[in-house]
Amino acid sequence: MEEIGMDPCATNPGPIDPSVLYDQDKHVSSAVWDGQERGALRCHEHTSKLGEWRLTPKQIELVEKAGFGYLRKIPAISLDNPLISALVERWRRETNTFHFTVGEMTVTLQDVALLLGLAIDGKPVIGITYTTCGTVCQKYLGKAPDSSYASGGMVKLSWLKEFFSQCPEDASIEEIERHTRAYLLYLVGSTIFSTTTGNKVPVMYLPLFENFDDAGRYAWGAAALAFLYRALGNASVKSQSTICGCLTLLQCWSYYHLNIGRPKLNRDPIHDHFPFVLRWKGKQSGPTTNRDVVFYRKTLDSLEPCDVEWLPYKHMDSTVIPEEIRSTLVLGRSKTMLICFDKAERHLPNRVLRQYGMLQSIPEDVAQWVRKSRGVDGGVDLSGKMESELNEWADRAHHIVEGDDDADENEYMAWYLRITRKVVGRPISLSSEFQRTIGGVREISYLADNFPLKGLQPEQFDSISRIRSIAQECLRDQVGGQIVVSPIVGTELGKRTRGKERVRRKGTGKRKRSNDPMEGHGASEDESQYCGVIVEADQLHLPHADDEVDHLPLCTVVEGETLRLCETPGKVDDMQLHDATDGIDASQFCDASNEVDSSNIPHAISESDLQTVKTAEEVISQSSELPNATNDTKDSEIHNATNKPNDTQVCNATNGVNDSQTLVATDVNESLTHDATDNVSGSQPSGVADASDQPMVKDETEDVPQLSHENTEDLLQQGGASVVA
Repeated sequence: MEEIGMDPCATNPGPIDPSVLYDQDKHVSSAVWDGQERGALRCHEHTSKLGEWRLTPKQIELVEKAGFGYLRKIPAISLDNPLISALVERWRRETNTFHFTVGEMTVTLQDVALLLGLAIDGKPVIGITYTTCGTVCQKYLGKAPDSSYASGGMVKLSWLKEFFSQCPEDASIEEIERHTRAYLLYLVGSTIFSTTTGNKVPVMYLPLFENFDDAGRYAWGAAALAFLYRALGNASVKSQSTICGCLTLLQCWSYYHLNIGRPKLNRDPIHDHFPFVLRWKGKQSGPTTNRDVVFYRKTLDSLEPCDVEWLPYKHMDSTVIPEEIRSTLVLGRSKTMLICFDKAERHLPNRVLRQYGMLQSIPEDVAQWVRKSRGVDGGVDLSGKMESELNEWADRAHHIVEGDDDADENEYMAWYLRITRKVVGRPISLSSEFQRTIGGVREISYLADNFPLKGLQPEQFDSISRIRSIAQECLRDQVGGQIVVSPIVGTELGKRTRGKERVRRKGTGKRKRSNDPMEGHGASEDESQYCGVIVEADQLHLPHADDEVDHLPLCTVVEGETLRLCETPGKVDDMQLHDATDGIDASQFCDASNEVDSSNIPHAISESDLQTVKTAEEVISQSSELPNATNDTKDSEIHNATNKPNDTQVCNATNGVNDSQTLVATDVNESLTHDATDNVSGSQPSGVADASDQPMVKDETEDVPQLSHENTEDLLQQGGASVVA
């Protein structure tokens, strides 16, 4: 039953009707909703060194013939990885569109033509695949890379730049063409066809540059869009952490269409330049704001129609658009198949008619299709394996979508809100929902405990008893289950740190051992991920001052040969046991580490309490109970670990600690110091800590009294130490 006044998105973000977004379980938005953050994607685009190529006038002429004259002019633009990552969370490969709160949007063929100046009409970019580089590079570049520069059918961009970035002035025509082919391979490999393999580019594009006039007849813009669609689809799967393709195109498309993350330029352009990506090449004015994925996600989750520019090029100067580009813009509305070698992706402008100035009606269903992985041996022409896709591209001019003047966009939005994922991030964080649920269960338990049972029928009595049992069981699990805690600052569960027991070890960046009890997990804005020692709540009872069970921000860090338990503000090199709260009854701590070979257990104490250490050395074989200096602590005891194996313990997760030195930092209220010889019944020494005083610990290098060798051996034979604060 939906809670009154609650946003429906808080419980069901969609889709209500899964017929369109049938891959929701694999989508990154499902992981984000469950509190699994992957952070910003690693964006692979290698444009930073393009400006280091020095082209001769003859080379520039050949580049323009091949259809890359405008792409060559686009400088490297700084990528906003969090913005790109947030857009990917909205991309759906079932429809090849972004699913925003206002409806579907996408990067269209028209966008590619206007933003990059690439041809969207022509022959499909397809050819022969290669599994080695030597033969094809020798044929088209006159040189083959050695094994350190080649990997399968890919060659490193650094090799192309090293040997072909400067063409000799007296070079022959053949040499100029080879250097130009190398540049074109570098250009497409660092921009529109950038891969996640690092700085490599497949050599399968080289044969398409054999004749530069023929190269200019390919639909490079359509291929670039097919490549980007595939990259977006792959990155939208929750298991992925990288993205490739022409990310400059994606980011600048967002700048034009969405009023989100737009850079503030030093000045508005006096006049428009083509391609339109050049509008955003200026430097930003003013300080740049650190915006993360969460910021952009929340912004997109609350996107309003006023934040969307459906027709961003409407007011651009159309006279700067070249005629060969303007004449093909109608194909930007073609419902067709985009092809880039083995990558075939659907272009569905009928789902984004508002980007063409038309009313949006409910689009027809998209047929489910499997993106085939056409890994083939070298020397195989893919044209024979993609006949249906090639036929669809050939008929592109016959599938230009038209608008419907009678379309009802209210009807469309009602349909759209049922089939879409309305939000990506949770409106209410997981930690808030958890606290609210626990509060409700407590209230139910209270009502059940105080419900009048007189006059109830047996079945009613059984129902009340069942309710009480379930509520108590839930609360018992809350107290007695495993609690994973960590000293993460700023999280919702980690704010109330005052009066809590903290355990921490010094970290020096050493790699964790393979048998560590728990690996760390990244925290999200919705749910803090905790790392550190797993503490059983039925082993450690630390009541909060207001008698409410709260999460205890504790952690231990395994390091080398030294175990330390210390309060967060302190920096003590060995062990501190510090009581941080008043009102702890019968809490015990024990060291569970094995194979302790040390015979030195010095006591690090404050200068005002040296007498306590001297006394402790005399009674090491007898003392088992020392009064606590805190105000409300009762029956505090120091238990021998061999006598009461089930006592409350905070166990050190390290095994095999050699030569460990354990120092007990004692901070005793001067007015409450007790004689250590009173109430002696065991064999364990203890330091008495008072949370009301600020701990004062001597420097590590200061000499401190040490226990005798005989007493130390007796102590170590206990297998651990139990201490009650």
